[in-house]
Amino acid sequence: MKTVAAAGIVLAALLVPFEPVSADVVTDWNDIGASTVNAALPAERGNQGLDLSLMYIAMYDAINTIQPRYQPYLTHAGTNAVGASPEAAAVTAAYVVLRHNFPSRAAALDASYAASLAGIADGSAKALGIAVGGAIAQDVNNWRINDGRYAIVPYVFGSGPGAYQLTPPGPPSPVNTWVPGLRPLALHDYSQFRAYGPPGLRSETYTRDYNETLRMGASNSTVRSEAKTEIARFHTESPGTLWARNLRNLTAALGLNLLDHARLMALLWVSFGDAGSSCFDSKYTYNFWRPVTAIHGGDTDGNSNTTQDAAWLPLANTPPHPEYPAAHGCASGAVAEVIRHELGDEFAFSFNSTVPNTTVHHFAGPDALISEIINARVYGGMHFRNSVEQGARLGRKVAVWVEEHHFQPLRADR
Repeated sequence: MKTVAAAGIVLAALLVPFEPVSADVVTDWNDIGASTVNAALPAERGNQGLDLSLMYIAMYDAINTIQPRYQPYLTHAGTNAVGASPEAAAVTAAYVVLRHNFPSRAAALDASYAASLAGIADGSAKALGIAVGGAIAQDVNNWRINDGRYAIVPYVFGSGPGAYQLTPPGPPSPVNTWVPGLRPLALHDYSQFRAYGPPGLRSETYTRDYNETLRMGASNSTVRSEAKTEIARFHTESPGTLWARNLRNLTAALGLNLLDHARLMALLWVSFGDAGSSCFDSKYTYNFWRPVTAIHGGDTDGNSNTTQDAAWLPLANTPPHPEYPAAHGCASGAVAEVIRHELGDEFAFSFNSTVPNTTVHHFAGPDALISEIINARVYGGMHFRNSVEQGARLGRKVAVWVEEHHFQPLRADR
């Protein structure tokens, strides 16, 4: 994969910010999958990290069954795939997985599936591809039976300094409390890379971070520049749209063959998914307070070097879940590590945001993405710096583990 890096650097720089990139069925079903998850009923528990991972695992295994070059993600013994259309297999695999998990979106998915199949020539190859994709998707669906997606997990708030409290304008209770009990996609357990824990309230790290966020993350900060404000706002777009769109653009611009495209997307999303769930395992293990709560209660933390400000508000709304570690850090760490391993340390790429009055952001390499997101969460006032750093470290560890244990070539010829 690193052989495509040089070409990718040029191509990525040419991405048009908001124009959809159409390369192949892997790209097409990225958009379909993301829109399906975003429009799902709340009861269906749509989760980009889980659902796009499952979709791409199915697409990868379907194509790889027909054109075997890598280890399968799941075992598909006995599948007759000789002469099958990989495109028909891939779109069928994606469709069957999504339709199973999101029955409320059946009509839209049926229409998208029919449109995809209409672009593939009729014949025995198409028919066999449909059969292969359907069989593999059913394997994926069976694998995830009783995986914890629909568990009801009430949240019990703690009390006192350091304890998480719900922040406005959030819902009545924290979100994603069920995620730590979800069966992992690749890891043995989400505690496998659990973050070390937030710093003590009297520590140098906490004091440094508290005062930085107090100054830089306030809605009325006088020390945060316009450029830093733009960085903070750029990364307030919903992760459900920002990551799907930008990873689609990044991978579509590389010009990969169908199997390598599906493999790269599966690597990105499985790493993203397990990093995100691991992040929530850590969040609901430590239940650490958000900056807005900490700063309002700065006179209760036992630290003489933190100053209370009962009127302080962050630049951006605080997400409704505990602070440590930062979910954006976990996600960016995982994505950056996959990019680094597959495309190289100096692979340059661009992201855009749908937040008004933001510009396209160019990154000289994956580490630059992590650096910007660490700063963005501090500038936005939602996080302390150490939390985002630890999240990025967790995400990197997850991605390395996924790379080492899945999607490996059948021969050592990479």
